[in-house]
Amino acid sequence: MNKEKIPKVASREEWLHARKELLEAEKELTRRSDELARRRQELPWVRIDKEYRFETDEGNASLKDLFRGRSQLLVYHFMFGPDYTAGCPSCSAIADGFNGFVIHLANHDVMLWAVSRARLAKLQAYKRRMGWTFPWASSFGSDFNADLNVWFTEQQQREGGFEYNYELEEPWEGAGEGATTFAAMSGTDPATYVRERPGMSALALEDGVVYHTYSTYARGLDALWGMYQWLDRAPKGRNETGVWWRRHDEYERAER
Repeated sequence: MNKEKIPKVASREEWLHARKELLEAEKELTRRSDELARRRQELPWVRIDKEYRFETDEGNASLKDLFRGRSQLLVYHFMFGPDYTAGCPSCSAIADGFNGFVIHLANHDVMLWAVSRARLAKLQAYKRRMGWTFPWASSFGSDFNADLNVWFTEQQQREGGFEYNYELEEPWEGAGEGATTFAAMSGTDPATYVRERPGMSALALEDGVVYHTYSTYARGLDALWGMYQWLDRAPKGRNETGVWWRRHDEYERAER
């Protein structure tokens, strides 16, 4: 952070006055967030009749099986395509937080799964490397990712018109610096890398029927990215000029 951008130094009394003004804005944001959560829960449900199959640590599974006796299912669409050699670094940073709270969700009628198109053996090896224990399923060979708008074909990429984040995209004209960097970190080329997309979806199971209730993508995932919630409260905030994060086991290696 440049010195010109450092806030003025104030007395404790001046700071307290400014902090209380900010507190009112924070409380309003919390109330607004509560209202948005209520509106999410009031969205209509869409029945899912298609049979999707997944490979899991326990074997072949249906979408209903992923609920594991709960009535609610949250899916994180983790960018890890069949041609990747490692998971997306951004998705990996988000998933670093899953281990701590997945047990709490499971004991509150909610199952959390990561789902990716890579083969199960790749997911299992990467999971061991990262030290993760949350459930992770392979949707390889299934329409699940395409139907939930987190994967599209090479032809769709060339021609455009596919939907992501509730908008139709133009034909692909090349990757930016961030996507090029992440593609290299994931062991694939930029075009292949960006055909996978991040997102999360919520599903419900009622009377034996699965329903799609909610999905969010792109910046809609910010609230799930734990490190950013902390950085937003740090003195210098996100303080970014480019891609700075790595997988959690790569920082020490980079410093050598």
